[in-house]
Amino acid sequence: MQHPLAKIHRMFELVEPIATVTFSEVPNEAFLALGMRNYWDGYFAGRAAPLGLAPAEVVHAVFYNFADGEVARHIPWVWGKTTPQEAIAVREQGSAAALRQRIGQLADSPDLVRAADLATRAAVSAPTEGRALYAGLRALDVPEEPVARLWHAATLLREHRGDGHNAALLARGIGGTEAHVLLALSLGMRAEEFGRTHHLPKAQLAGVVDRLRRRGLVDAAGGFTDAGRETKERIETLTDELAAPAYDVLTADELDELIAGIEPIAAAAQEADD
Repeated sequence: MQHPLAKIHRMFELVEPIATVTFSEVPNEAFLALGMRNYWDGYFAGRAAPLGLAPAEVVHAVFYNFADGEVARHIPWVWGKTTPQEAIAVREQGSAAALRQRIGQLADSPDLVRAADLATRAAVSAPTEGRALYAGLRALDVPEEPVARLWHAATLLREHRGDGHNAALLARGIGGTEAHVLLALSLGMRAEEFGRTHHLPKAQLAGVVDRLRRRGLVDAAGGFTDAGRETKERIETLTDELAAPAYDVLTADELDELIAGIEPIAAAAQEADD
């Protein structure tokens, strides 16, 4: 059934802190123990593993939002230290351990088991067409242990939405680095202050901002124009619309139950992150 977009967006807000424990210290340490040189080696090994031994060009295309050359610094180097199969296992184990650590007693509650069941039903129900990373994750076994299952479902839902977000950006002619600049502006930050773009060479980043300025999306001072803000809002709305099919399998009551069930879990995971 079709659900209100506000609830689809709320699921995005709740899924994010649960799924992104995979980028925290416990999984990172596990990847470093495999011989990764730094955080980003582990990031690319873990997140790209469902794509198999895809070359850097393919991972770059699927991930969409990295600057040219960034993926190639890690792929295929990481596959000399581990395999996709091992990276998948290490990522799952480390992420489940990190989530359990963050949410404390909630990890052993019946509410978590129910939330994991509902989230998994949604997570394995969405169409895979045009969604390469989500399809790769869908091909993996669903963990039986409830905390790991909830993390896995959250990751599926996050990447399903992410694949749709990339399609929405593509449809509006917004490249990956441009998307980061627009996100920075929406957060009230300059592109050179934003974590995902501040490391880029100044000339490269200035070129990205100039392209957005020529399109009328950024003003002379480097801030949003009305057209830029409207473009960002349209992309977010389309992203919610494209994420909605994952929840069609749930009734309205089940979606409300899922939202209520994972709110305290997401809050605990977010609080630990902050």
